[in-house]
Amino acid sequence: MRKFILKYDNQIHRFLEILPGTVSWSLILFLLVGGFVIPVTVAYFVLLFDVFWVYKSVTIAITSVVSYLRIKASQGMNWLGEVKFFPEWKKVRHVVIVPTYKEPLHTLQRTLTALAKQDFPLKQMTIVLATEARDEEAPAKAKALKQEFRGKFDHFFVTRHVLKKGEVAGKSSNARHAGIWVKKKLVDELGYDLNFMTVTSCDADHVYHPKHFSYLAYKFLDSPDRYQRFWQPAVMFYNNFWRLPALTRVANTFATIWNTALLVRTDRLISCQNYSASFKMIHEAGYWDADVIPEDYRIFFKCFYRSGGKVEVEPIYLPIHADAVESTSVWKTLVNQYQQFKRWAWGVSDDPYIIKHYFLSRNISFFDKTIRVLRIIEDHFLWPVNWFFITLGVTLPSILNPNFSKTVIGYNLPRLSSVILTFCLIFLAIILAVDAKQRPPRPDHVSRWRAALIPLEFILMPIAGFFFTALPGLDAHTRLMLGKYLEYRVTEKV
Repeated sequence: MRKFILKYDNQIHRFLEILPGTVSWSLILFLLVGGFVIPVTVAYFVLLFDVFWVYKSVTIAITSVVSYLRIKASQGMNWLGEVKFFPEWKKVRHVVIVPTYKEPLHTLQRTLTALAKQDFPLKQMTIVLATEARDEEAPAKAKALKQEFRGKFDHFFVTRHVLKKGEVAGKSSNARHAGIWVKKKLVDELGYDLNFMTVTSCDADHVYHPKHFSYLAYKFLDSPDRYQRFWQPAVMFYNNFWRLPALTRVANTFATIWNTALLVRTDRLISCQNYSASFKMIHEAGYWDADVIPEDYRIFFKCFYRSGGKVEVEPIYLPIHADAVESTSVWKTLVNQYQQFKRWAWGVSDDPYIIKHYFLSRNISFFDKTIRVLRIIEDHFLWPVNWFFITLGVTLPSILNPNFSKTVIGYNLPRLSSVILTFCLIFLAIILAVDAKQRPPRPDHVSRWRAALIPLEFILMPIAGFFFTALPGLDAHTRLMLGKYLEYRVTEKV
C-alpha cells in the first residue's frame, strides 16, 4: 500500500479530493431518489440517523456542562501560584503570533490589550504581529501599536510576509513566515532556550482570559510530554453577541457550544482557531505549510504523523472570546457569515493529506490513528448531509412516493421520528442553559424583554442550519470535487 500510494501520489490525492463530495452528494441523492424508488430502505436509514443524532445531542449536552463547570473552576484557580512551584518557571517564554490582514486597528488594540493584562510576567512574553505585504495599511497600524505597547512585553516584533510563488495567501503561510523569523531572532541571535518556549497561534480578534498564559505555563511545565502536546482553549463567539442578527447569533451560539464541548472529548480534540504548542515541536515539524488555507488541523496531523502518533491535544479550560461575523448591514453580515462557514468547511481539503498519511505512517498505534481519522471523516464527510436527513428525511419518502404513506412503516415513520427527535429538545434546553451562563451580560442598550426572547430565536435552527451548515458544506465539497479550489478571503468584522 505504501509503495502504491507513493507511486501514484497525484492520482490518489485527486481521488481523495473527489471522495468527500461524492459521498455527500450520494447520500443526499439517496434520500431524494431512494425516497421514490426504495422508500422503505430510506425510512429505516432515516430512523437510524435520528438515533445517531440523539446520541450526538446527548454527548454535546453532557460534555458542554462538564466543560462549563471546569471552566468556572479554572477561572478561580491561582495558576500563577501553581506555576511558581516549578523551579524552572522563569525560563518559560511564550511567543504569541498574531497573523493579521486588514483587521481594524481597534480590533488589534483589543487583542493586544488582553495580552497586556495577563497575570503571567509580561517580560516572559513575546508578541509577533504578523502582517502581509499586500496590506497597504499594515505599516501604519503596526507603528501605532508598537508605540502604544512599547515596553509592555519582552519583545514586540512586526513581521512582513511577502507572498512567494507556490504559497497560498492566508493564515498558514503568514504564520510559517513569522514562526521561522522569530525563531531565528530569539533562539539563533538572542540565545533563548527553545526547550522552554511555547508558541501560540492567535487570531487578530481574540480576547484572552487574564490567567490564560499562566495556565499554559503550568500545563507546559507539568507535562512530561510537553514536546508532543498542543493546548486548546474554548473559543467563544461572544465579543459582539448582542449586536448580531438572530440568524447568525443562532449559528454562532452552536459554534461556541461545539468548541466548549470538545474540550472534554480528548479523543477528538484537535488544535483549532487559537491554540498553543511547544515551539520545539513546531520547529522540528517544519512549521505550518505555506500552500494550504486551513492551518490548524494540518499542523496537528503534521506533528501527529511525524511523532509516530504521540502528539495529543490537552484542553485549557478557559474561554477566549472572539468576534462573530458582523458587517455594515444585515445582508452583508449574512453573506459574510456564509463565507466564513464555507472557509471552515474547506477544512475537508486536509482530508487527502490525513488519509494518505494514515496508510503511509509507521509505528503508530492502529487504534489511535484509526480513531483520529474516523472522527475527521465523520465530521467532514457528513457536514453537508446532516441537515437533509434531520429536516427532510421524514417527509420526502411520502411526498415522492404517495403509496409509501399507506404502508405500516410509512404511516409510523413521522411518529417514530418525532418521538426520537423530541429527546433532542431536552438536551437542546441544557445547551441553551449553558450558553446563557457563559455569554456576556446584557448591555444597557438591550432591554430585558429583548434578552428574554433570545431562546425563541432557536426556532430559526432549520434555516440557520441550511444556510450556514448544509449549503456552505456542500459548496466546499463540490468545489474540492471539481478542482475549483477556494481562495482565502478575510471575513469582515467591524
